[in-house]
Amino acid sequence: MTTPFRIAVLASGRGSNLAALLAARDRGELPVEFVLVASDKADAGALALAREAGVPTLALSPRDYADRASFDHALFERIAGTKPDLLVLAGFMRIIDGAALTPWAGRMINIHPSLLPKYRGLHTHRRALAAGDTEHGASVHFVTAELDGGPVIAQARMPIEPGDDEQRLAERLLALEHRLLPAVVADIAAGRIALRDGRACFDGQALAAPLNWRDGTLAR
Repeated sequence: MTTPFRIAVLASGRGSNLAALLAARDRGELPVEFVLVASDKADAGALALAREAGVPTLALSPRDYADRASFDHALFERIAGTKPDLLVLAGFMRIIDGAALTPWAGRMINIHPSLLPKYRGLHTHRRALAAGDTEHGASVHFVTAELDGGPVIAQARMPIEPGDDEQRLAERLLALEHRLLPAVVADIAAGRIALRDGRACFDGQALAAPLNWRDGTLAR
């Protein structure tokens, strides 16, 4: 019997991307086992979603630790205990200590609401509108110590429409995020996507540019 691909998820908020991953699993599009959903907020909606789905949960408060590094090492030690093959950051709103990330190189991804390397950090929709961009999107990347700076795996793009404000742009993009992230996780689970020598690779070849999500599939 094939061992299921094991994933853990870190989230700080309502958990809409977690919900998308769970829904993809339930549709048979994502053959994985969820081993843990963890958060830095005990009242995070993501934890409630996980409990409803029968997924183990963990909440740790940064206030209970002396500094960021202590919290991060405690959190990642607990996550490591569940033996995930992949850790997915799905709206985890904390900068992570670099030393805590080292053991997870190539096994941690993040979804970010911009076309990286544009607009790392916060307020990405506002910044895209202020810059007069005609296109916006979301990126999934491998996590490194550089904020939103790890190798980009794949992106979903959409036009910025007349009348878009920050809220409407965010809502429209979220629908794409909910398709992009499960597609990337599925291809990682299938062994098609990996980090090798510091570069994102697809089917054994280093990517010169991020994969594009179109019509439910990822392609060069």
